[in-house]
Amino acid sequence: MLAYAAKRLLEAVPTTFGVLLLAFALFNLVGGSPAETALGKNATVETIAAFNAKYGYDKPLFFAADSQFVTFVANLFKGDLGYSVEYDEPVATVLKRGVGPSLALALPVMAGGVLAALATALVACAFRGRLPDRAILALSALLMSVNYVVWVLAGQFLFSFKAGLFPIWGCGGVEYFVLPVLIGIVSSLGMDIRFFRTAVLDEVYKPYVLAVRSKGVSRARTMVRHVLRNSLVPIVTYVSLSIPYLFTGSLLLESFFGIPGLGSVSINAIQSSDMAVVRAVVVFGALVYQAVNILTDIVCASLDPRIRLS
Repeated sequence: MLAYAAKRLLEAVPTTFGVLLLAFALFNLVGGSPAETALGKNATVETIAAFNAKYGYDKPLFFAADSQFVTFVANLFKGDLGYSVEYDEPVATVLKRGVGPSLALALPVMAGGVLAALATALVACAFRGRLPDRAILALSALLMSVNYVVWVLAGQFLFSFKAGLFPIWGCGGVEYFVLPVLIGIVSSLGMDIRFFRTAVLDEVYKPYVLAVRSKGVSRARTMVRHVLRNSLVPIVTYVSLSIPYLFTGSLLLESFFGIPGLGSVSINAIQSSDMAVVRAVVVFGALVYQAVNILTDIVCASLDPRIRLS
């Protein structure tokens, strides 16, 4: 296992370098002049020169010890993500303010959604082909048919505006997160139930399940202790792959509910052309996604000893 983890980490080195190189190229080459983007097309030559000198854009892009790319990578390792023109403070400080609200929203959505979908899928598989299974399939199809924005608008209108049960805007306490978390869970529940049901059913029909049941083990114990355990590899992989979509969903939820998380920071940075913040969010998201993939591979290898690097 340690050898597998070490090899997997070594494989991530060139990928990480490629991510950093691509992010740098997108924001320093393809995107045009950062000074013109931040200052506008009507900026004078002197203003652009002063901006480039202040933020190091007057240095060579590559092939120099003090080039922009080398400085960019070195600063990342030191935790320096650049300087925000819009907020007039380091980008790391801006992102730190948004991490807390984003995690307070994203983690309950992810944990609650996975647990609810997995429990429902196990019930459907335990009664496969019968009324509970058919009802759950119909419910999941209905949930998948409703657009994400409809869930948000309907939830705000019914539970905040009409019933007054939850705040509709802001981030003043736990009560501000209840409604967006519920909407995030419900909106993804249909697809998750379908996938988890398929993953579990792949194990239900295998011979060892029949052998366990023939020994008198109850249906619930068989589903949880044997079937679920052997279904965890595709389930863990699916959950890890859903993280980028969860982040995108958080962008919408934060925008509709006024939660000052990373989603709001990203949208404000795009609208104000604060490229340092946008680049930091892109790099942060790519690196987190890569780290999650590595962790997922290690977890899957621990769940199934047959998984190894050739």
